Amino acid sequence: MKLGIKQSIVTGGKEISVETGKLAKQADGAVVVRMGDTMLLATVVSSQDAKEGVDFLPLTVDYRERFSAAGKIPGGFLRREARPSDGEVLVMRLVDRALRPLFPDDYHAEVQVMIQLLSYDGINNPDVLTGFAASAAIAVSDIPFNGPMSEVRIGRVDGQFIINPTMEEMKKSDMDVVIAGTAKDVNMLEGEMKEISEAEMVEAIKLAHEAIKEQCQFQLDFAAQIPTSSPKRVYSHETHDEELRTRVTEFSMEKCKAVARQGLASKVTRTELFDAVKTELKATFTEEELAEKGGLISTYFSDAKKKAVRHVMLHEKIRLDGRAFDQIRPIWAEVDYLPMVHGSAVFTRGETQSLTTLTLGGKQDEQLLDGATFRGTETFMLHYNFPPFSTGEARPLRGTSRREVGHGNLALRALKQVLPDNYPYTVRIVSDILESNGSSSMATVCAGTLALMDGGVQIKAPVSGIAMGLVADETGAFCVLSDILGDEDHLGDMDFKVTGTAKGITACQMDIKVDGLSYEVLTQALNQARAGRLHILDKIVETIATPNPELKPQTPRIEMLVVPNDMIGAIIGPGGKIIQGIQKDTGATISIEELETGEGKVLVMSNDGASMKAALDRIKLIAFPPTVEEGVEYEGKVKSIQAYGCFVEILPGTDGLIHISEFAWEKLEKLDGLVKEGDIVRFKVVGKDIKTKKWKLSRKVLLPKPERKEEAQA
Repeated sequence: MKLGIKQSIVTGGKEISVETGKLAKQADGAVVVRMGDTMLLATVVSSQDAKEGVDFLPLTVDYRERFSAAGKIPGGFLRREARPSDGEVLVMRLVDRALRPLFPDDYHAEVQVMIQLLSYDGINNPDVLTGFAASAAIAVSDIPFNGPMSEVRIGRVDGQFIINPTMEEMKKSDMDVVIAGTAKDVNMLEGEMKEISEAEMVEAIKLAHEAIKEQCQFQLDFAAQIPTSSPKRVYSHETHDEELRTRVTEFSMEKCKAVARQGLASKVTRTELFDAVKTELKATFTEEELAEKGGLISTYFSDAKKKAVRHVMLHEKIRLDGRAFDQIRPIWAEVDYLPMVHGSAVFTRGETQSLTTLTLGGKQDEQLLDGATFRGTETFMLHYNFPPFSTGEARPLRGTSRREVGHGNLALRALKQVLPDNYPYTVRIVSDILESNGSSSMATVCAGTLALMDGGVQIKAPVSGIAMGLVADETGAFCVLSDILGDEDHLGDMDFKVTGTAKGITACQMDIKVDGLSYEVLTQALNQARAGRLHILDKIVETIATPNPELKPQTPRIEMLVVPNDMIGAIIGPGGKIIQGIQKDTGATISIEELETGEGKVLVMSNDGASMKAALDRIKLIAFPPTVEEGVEYEGKVKSIQAYGCFVEILPGTDGLIHISEFAWEKLEKLDGLVKEGDIVRFKVVGKDIKTKKWKLSRKVLLPKPERKEEAQA
């Protein structure tokens, strides 16, 4: 018996199939999406009604990669998938941000979207299919949704854009951008790139949107064949009182406009004034009215406040804090703030502040990554912390939030483009947000740049970041806001973060809350962002113009040495004996890894110059052994003592014998008491034994020859 319905679409030359009706049939919607041999199962379930008191959309997006999809068994003690990795969390955020704006504003029933990686072929990246799969699952359900939506990845190899590039193509690409949207608009964007121009960014978005349009139409056609997809369920999650709304609006609108017109720089002062209007409003109601309709009064006041602020911006050209639309808040910055770390910076823009530290480590400090689609190490980490005191709140700390993971990843993608090539250090940047009123992730980028330069990391160019906002109405009027406040983010229609050097963009992230972002507005936002970025870059350069020429005194030094492949084993020694001995004798830390070229990369880390030199000298002697020459003096360690003499290391891996008769001029019966294993002795190579092929050494020829008794008596 044939189960389900299956159809395909070709995007960017790659076939994507969608199947429903075979798996997970008790979910409201379920699809299996396949590209190559990479397969995802996406399901969606929504409660039949909203919970009492819930006035928002309780949407949960979950993405999990099953290790079995790639034929792997998870590591760790339990040998099963545990909490989601940062990579999985980032995929969840991508899908959530693209889906959330497309549910009806008055739909408050709980929605859970779950996406599982079922099969991974190592060629096609599953993350770019997640948004398409989630939307298709909703499309075949009866859940109200203003979609469909889809997403594609844009890469560029040798100047040619590629839609949904393979893993191999991504290694050669100079950009990695995931773009999501509906058939009408782009509503989400996130990616990194190697200093591309604003025009190139717009070109990539346009190309992506054409593919998105095709995938959205495909979903509509596919869902039309599924009986459960139509009609959509009927719901009523909000009850309104239009008379009450009118009363609240008429009382509050002009008063809120008056507050907005003041252009107050202090968030605290603005909040107090808006709260005073709300208190004055509530005083016009009886206790019975407040008890019965207090929730609606607060909702209608928030709506009136939002309309008032937006009206003042759009029609009176006044921002909440009084700045011009393209004006950046006051900036001050400082480096070398913390005396004992490897690099540090404080970056403050308006009421947003980041204290950022740099730590440099060795091979043993690399982050181990063990996932279904990737297993390896990461040498650059950026961690972003957002404590509650940064916004004047007191709330419990419950581990790293998805938001913190996402903001840290955006800053990491912005800065990794300018790190030195083949940098031997493991780099960790930590941004602690001490104050927040808009765009703390962009403050992290700026502070991260400063900390890197303070720490002596020779970055290719400084990077700055800015968050752009948008306010638009149904008439087509709009204003693009540079360096948005937290309130402007909340009350506006766009949050568009752009980072880059003076040369071009290195990373970006965009979320659109409304329909109808034209390319005209997008281009203006990008160009205005560039002007803001350059202004902030000037402030960074005023603080520290170029990276410090030297690392901090407390920073461990790392030297890198490339050695022939056949010498890797000799440096390590049997069971690690040689490398462990070098580390023990010198105090340096040594790591070795094989390069793609087949050569070995040796990293030596030490806080002491003498220790570093001693370790490097010994490694060089093994990797590039000089030839033992007869008649030349050497110094070496005694390896063993025999009745007939002692064996001494001439060069690493090459020993010779100092016969007892060659140890001293006087006749010796034994060497006990004169020398022991591990002693360093100086000697001369005097020949080579024909039978044993061992080098013959002499210590006595370097000692003064004693006078004969006759000569002494004369």
